[in-house]
Amino acid sequence: MSKGFFDSSDSLRAARPLQHAKRVTFEEPLSLELGDRLPEVTVVYETYGQLNAARDNAVLVCHALSGDSHVARHHSQDDPGWWDTVVGPGLAIDTGQYYVLCANVLGGCRGTTGPNSVDPATGRRWGADFPTVTVGDMVEVQRRLIDHLGIPSLLAVVGGSMGGHQVLTWATRHPERVRGAMVLASSARLTSQALAFDVVGRNAIRRDPHFHEGQYYEAAPGPSVGLALARMLGHITYLSPQAMSEKFEADRLLPRDVPTSFEKKFSVGSYLAYQGDKFVERFDANSYMTLSMAMDLFDLGATPEELAENLAHSQCHWLVISYTSDWLFPAEQSQELVKVLLALNKPITYCNVKTSCGHDAFLLPDDLGTYGRLLTGFLANLEGTKNMPAEAGEELERPNSTSTFQPHRVDCDRIVDLIPPQASVLDLGCGRGELLTRLKQNGHGRLLGFELDEQALLTCVEQGLNVIQGDLDKGLPAFADRQFDVVVLSQTLQAVKNVELVLADLVRVGRKCIVSFSNFGYHKLAEILAEQGRVPEASLLLHFNWYNTPNLRFLTIADFEEFCAEKNIRIHQRIAFNTEEGREVTGEVNRLANLAIFVLSSGEAMNLSGSHPE
Repeated sequence: MSKGFFDSSDSLRAARPLQHAKRVTFEEPLSLELGDRLPEVTVVYETYGQLNAARDNAVLVCHALSGDSHVARHHSQDDPGWWDTVVGPGLAIDTGQYYVLCANVLGGCRGTTGPNSVDPATGRRWGADFPTVTVGDMVEVQRRLIDHLGIPSLLAVVGGSMGGHQVLTWATRHPERVRGAMVLASSARLTSQALAFDVVGRNAIRRDPHFHEGQYYEAAPGPSVGLALARMLGHITYLSPQAMSEKFEADRLLPRDVPTSFEKKFSVGSYLAYQGDKFVERFDANSYMTLSMAMDLFDLGATPEELAENLAHSQCHWLVISYTSDWLFPAEQSQELVKVLLALNKPITYCNVKTSCGHDAFLLPDDLGTYGRLLTGFLANLEGTKNMPAEAGEELERPNSTSTFQPHRVDCDRIVDLIPPQASVLDLGCGRGELLTRLKQNGHGRLLGFELDEQALLTCVEQGLNVIQGDLDKGLPAFADRQFDVVVLSQTLQAVKNVELVLADLVRVGRKCIVSFSNFGYHKLAEILAEQGRVPEASLLLHFNWYNTPNLRFLTIADFEEFCAEKNIRIHQRIAFNTEEGREVTGEVNRLANLAIFVLSSGEAMNLSGSHPE
């Protein structure tokens, strides 16, 4: 977590006028989704960078509930933006490369038409008479802005929390205008628990004696207490239990001395009081109620079937990011999106970023090294500027590799030859993507990696690969039967805990499956063990010592063949190598080979070439 006691995603935001804000008024009436109508709409927005000649480098940033158009500083003397860690020259969303724009949403309070705007019909502020708006209405106003700016399509739309809801709406309602959708810490709909916090927050505002049924603009001070309480409640949901413990446990009875009328007996109390009072300075209570209601009403589908019906319309590449300690928008909700997108065969990358920062993680710098790299790599690949290896076929070192004998992936060479052109491929335990990169360079079809290690996944994204973060030992429940032409499990089997589940899912998901592993029956290993009574060390044949090896399974070729026979897994082909001698082995493969490749399927499946299995 950030080290300062009062540090939060709100820390540097100010109520001062936005120096670089632009404004446009659309005089055409706006018909709202729930039946009301606005006679005109004004939008306040800010832009960064330059729109290129092709007008195809625009990135729309969608803000969360308490955000506005000021996503980042325009210069060093400008007020801080709410996403200065991400947007700017040379940053994850590089304003030196992209034309970045962010608009205050419909219903907001920073210039775009909202409850504190003047109703043309009455000459007074809308107040409680402002109609209920939806996320769809917000996106429709953004669409009008994009048209006004002469942008035919967006390179990407990005947003977290309520901003993620806007991204989902863009991708499903205007699919032809979005090339990439980046959804952070969001969901298809709120959980009932998350909705409940919003209900309490709105009630706190309504029950403030100065609310005056929403018509408080001419009756100071307005519902400042209710709004502060709503924000205090919100801040609790933005932090994780671990973050709160780290921030407040050590001095829980030593609160900071802040000028407030709220309780500050405990350090967490003084923190919440400070955040609540500060929020009142820059936000409108009616807007808070309007925007929180729009977020609560957002519903892309309560069931996988409903979600699939909506997501099927999308035509873009997807990047979905969740955060491990986020309990307001838990990772399971992002994974529901991912599962449906996978079933629809949409190009998607997913990462559950490991963090202690909770829901606010996407706004804070703590984990920028992970989610920032994901955003950068994803955008670069959308525009075709991915950083490929210097030479075609160049191998990438595999971190934490389970490869047993040598750094050069001999099995990689042969596996590439075994995969037909244009075949769809799922690479399980894909590491840093060396196999998928080779296949991509050779022009193969739909490629997807599956990897647990966060750093390896980042490398895959930077190589222009789609990859899903997941734990193999939990199986492949997100994948359908025969979804891929080829499923590969290369040099990973010996690190798998739940072998039976993984191999059962392997042959279920793939029409054809390729498994490679190191053969621990190799005679030199057996001799070392038998003659010296010691497990082979790193200086000899293995890359690891017995106490730090990732290898959990010390299987032989004979072991694997017996397993396949017992589990009714059909072996179509077996290829054995002696990598020390650089040759393929026939004959006594269990003793003379140190590496094996098997081509498998379930039952009597045909191979992809159409010929009968061997």
